[in-house]
Amino acid sequence: MPYLEVFDLFWKQVTESVEEGTFAKLTMAKTIGKPNLRNIFVRPVYSENDFKVLLKLRYRSPETEDQEDEFTLEEAFVVLRPHLRKSFSSVLLFTTTKDVIFKINKKGAGSITESLPTFNEV
Repeated sequence: MPYLEVFDLFWKQVTESVEEGTFAKLTMAKTIGKPNLRNIFVRPVYSENDFKVLLKLRYRSPETEDQEDEFTLEEAFVVLRPHLRKSFSSVLLFTTTKDVIFKINKKGAGSITESLPTFNEV
């Protein structure tokens, strides 16, 4: 299945984990080539009124300062999606009930696998 379709299914699991209160962290990893951007981390920011995420762009070069911004989950999706297959080939969702791994292979097909949770609490 094309990776963008699979990523949309993966993102539904991200949304469900937020709704259930089990979302712990999301990481974009496995860079393609040697880009200056090393990782993208998404962490929850719970407040009384709504849910936001802290999106952190971590760079390899010490001259480039890491960036952190707060977004809604929908805004974070818009920021993350263009980095697929261009900069990163995998995205890891950590929840308190399971870990979900989205991967893109060399042919551009996406896959989702699940494993035991890394985090016990948010």
